[in-house]
Amino acid sequence: DRHCSRRATERGEERRDERERERGRERGRGRETAVRVYSSIMGTEYSSVMSSETKNVFFPPPPPPPSEHQPGTCDTEIWASLNDERRRIFCNRSLNMASLQAIGFDMDYTLAQYKPETFEALAYRLTTEKLVRVFNYPQEVLDLEFDWNYMTRGLTIDKKRGNVLKLDRHKYVKIAYHGFKKLSTEERLQYHATERTNAFDEPQSYTQIDTLFSLAEAYMFVQLVDMKDRAPSGVLAQKSYQEIYADIRNSIDLSHRDGSLKRGVASDPGHYIHQDKNLVPLLEDLRFSGKKLFIVTNSLWDYTNIVMNYLISGKAGADKNLDWLDHFDVVVTGSAKPRFFNENQPLFQVNPTSGCLLNTDEGNPMANLDSSDDDDDDLEEVLEPVPAGKVFQGGNYKIINRMLNTAANSELLYVGDHIYGDILKSKKTLGWRTMLVVPEMEHEIEVLNQNGDTPSNLFEMRRKRDTLQDKMQRIRWLIQTSERDGGNLSDSDREDIDKEYLALEKEYLALRDEHDKTLAGFHTKFHSIWGQLLKTGYQNSRFANQIGRFACLYTSHIGNLKYYSPNKKFRPSDCLL
Repeated sequence: DRHCSRRATERGEERRDERERERGRERGRGRETAVRVYSSIMGTEYSSVMSSETKNVFFPPPPPPPSEHQPGTCDTEIWASLNDERRRIFCNRSLNMASLQAIGFDMDYTLAQYKPETFEALAYRLTTEKLVRVFNYPQEVLDLEFDWNYMTRGLTIDKKRGNVLKLDRHKYVKIAYHGFKKLSTEERLQYHATERTNAFDEPQSYTQIDTLFSLAEAYMFVQLVDMKDRAPSGVLAQKSYQEIYADIRNSIDLSHRDGSLKRGVASDPGHYIHQDKNLVPLLEDLRFSGKKLFIVTNSLWDYTNIVMNYLISGKAGADKNLDWLDHFDVVVTGSAKPRFFNENQPLFQVNPTSGCLLNTDEGNPMANLDSSDDDDDDLEEVLEPVPAGKVFQGGNYKIINRMLNTAANSELLYVGDHIYGDILKSKKTLGWRTMLVVPEMEHEIEVLNQNGDTPSNLFEMRRKRDTLQDKMQRIRWLIQTSERDGGNLSDSDREDIDKEYLALEKEYLALRDEHDKTLAGFHTKFHSIWGQLLKTGYQNSRFANQIGRFACLYTSHIGNLKYYSPNKKFRPSDCLL
């Protein structure tokens, strides 16, 4: 019987091995077929493609470091399941792209990906100059240097206390710094003793770093807090932290109003903006699929025209033209989001050639009272709705619905990078479908891929800690109930229980230290100060919680839409949150 059982087991193992070999041959044949298809499309020699076992024929090589980041590319003829998750579009709510009538885009940090090491550095330098020349800050401020890697999105600035905080999804403070000094656990926990959790939403005391534009001002605030604490006298010593932050904001606003920031970018767009060669093919594919396209940006027309010329055709200076407008049905500049989504604002038509503003009547051109021609044909022409493809300033979401003739807000998808100004308001107020661009995700996914076993190891250590803690608590409870009942444990039993408890405690403390060290090291791989963008320990960060609540889709780059059919049906399977 044992012999027969052993033979049956061996035959079962042989059959399993044969099935595995057959699956391997099928995978090989599938890969060979895929490579043949790829070769026929790309004009590549089949043998040369098959000879490189490590080459991924469907996807681009890993992107360069973030400071040199270029959007990923792919073969536009092939849509396949993505093996490179950096190119993935993650889904929180089912969205059928085929049902969309229109797709809208923010411009800054969405269509246009700025180079933080140059663009944010320019904004930083201009701000320091305004602080010194306008607000009489000490000359030492001009010597400060910008570290664009230090700050990250999803943080909260405490303007009253001069602190920068990272909150979890329950708005508990998990990491806190005062200047460059990390606060102790006791100092950090003071927030929960003195503040309501909704206090972090009060703009008088707190502000959120929820856009990449805020990184420079946040880093400058940290530096000036540190300078103030070290200054025995002078301007900084006399100012409160709240006043320092207000001065930084006013200096940034001055840089925008006096045109110094725009002139810097206009002088050499390529120095500040990544050019995406796949942007035009993406827009053409979306239009070919029957979707109308629009832009809603807070930038005014002059700057929008500079950036979009560079993005679409690489033109700058005197070579600029208006050809890029052919890719869009409506362009709204100076939209003042988030007010665009819930307030009535004056709507002007922009003359693209001169930049002059013209009054409109709900988007219709107004009759020229100086005109002497009053025939009916001209009057009808004046009263007709403005044709799509015009440029506007201000207004509100109604102009989009009217110009694009969309009946339902759920037929519009809006893509932006600002969780509050682009995503939250358009989703909550209008019910638009939303897609958030999170460039930092590329680095996050790379780190996760390089440390694939760490999360499961951390979970297992956490489980073992909980098990040991449960055993220790049972022993303590046994001792307490025994004492309550008059000490019914013998001396030898008590001695054995104490030994068991001490052994468990020793094992627990060693495991706790190992677990804490591993978890801290894991987060440091994402960011040396603030850790993983979407996590705080085991909890989702506040930023991740906002993404989950308000973004139907989220991805690292607008160009990732090129990896999917324009009629793709996204479903909420797995995600990073």
